[in-house]
Amino acid sequence: MLERFEQIISTDRVRPEDGTILGRSREARPVRGFRVGTGSIRVSLIGGCHADEPVGPLFLRHLAAYLGRLAPGDPLRSRYEWWIVPHVNPDGEVRNRTWYDDDDPAFDLATYLVQVVRELPGDDIEFGFPRNGADLAARPENRALFNWWHRADGPFTLHATLHGMAFAAGPWFLVEQAWRDRIDHLKTVCRTRVTDLGYRLHDVERHGEKGFFRLERGFTTRPDSGYMRRHFSQLGDEETASRFRPSSMETIRALNGDPLTVVSEMPLFITPGVGEELGPPDPVAEEWKTRIARWRSDLAGELKPDEVREEAATVGLQAMPVRQQMDLQWTLIVAGIEQVEIDRGR
Repeated sequence: MLERFEQIISTDRVRPEDGTILGRSREARPVRGFRVGTGSIRVSLIGGCHADEPVGPLFLRHLAAYLGRLAPGDPLRSRYEWWIVPHVNPDGEVRNRTWYDDDDPAFDLATYLVQVVRELPGDDIEFGFPRNGADLAARPENRALFNWWHRADGPFTLHATLHGMAFAAGPWFLVEQAWRDRIDHLKTVCRTRVTDLGYRLHDVERHGEKGFFRLERGFTTRPDSGYMRRHFSQLGDEETASRFRPSSMETIRALNGDPLTVVSEMPLFITPGVGEELGPPDPVAEEWKTRIARWRSDLAGELKPDEVREEAATVGLQAMPVRQQMDLQWTLIVAGIEQVEIDRGR
């Protein structure tokens, strides 16, 4: 399936008015989903949980259009059943449209630093799914997906939520804790493709903070709402801790079965040197954090955008091409599907 990438991104994206309306956002914008295929392997794909991560939604809009145009007998439709929500956060998408366009080959650092908008911890959609069917206090976007997923005829096989990072040394992949010893194929496929594209995998040691347990360079277990609550409780912020609900990964797994859940983390901007000394703290990562914070502060003052762009180029920061981010998102999806098929003994 990896070879289909060029066909997928060459397909015109689904339009904003396409798809089934699953529900509406806080500001009454439609949240739309696509259900394609008749196969026994049920795959859930979502993007846009965080408002400032546009590449996942972009890729899923291409993929939904591509799958919708295939003949019913094509293996991608006859073997799989795809449940795709390209953007679960339409309000956040509107707020962030000031710094990017869907046709951008890469993103501009100075514009991003000035105009990016992201929800606060405890209010992001990824960790906002209902605790149960009676949890009407959850965000309407989350309730819409929750109700839609509960209409599935059986458990999901794979769930991938496509995320991004503002700054990192390279691509990073998060995997289901229950599958940590069953993902050798997935790791090999993703590692190989990252290398082929000329990147280094991101690496960080967080010792289980928020649920991140390092497996090896580039691979970590996915975060978990229980660990999230514990983290903020330990910081003395009980209010934020109380706002964390189950993630999309936890919600899918609660539907029974043993689905593999994965998260792609593609950097918008590459920060060289991070991960060479894991820490914590990672001294190079800390240097980048300080520099980026200064750029953001200076841009709010007298510093001109071109000066930031010039300094960023001098110190080696590069924007990761959107096309390559999408390539690796598809790589993770395909590797995940292949991994669950291997696990089934096929």
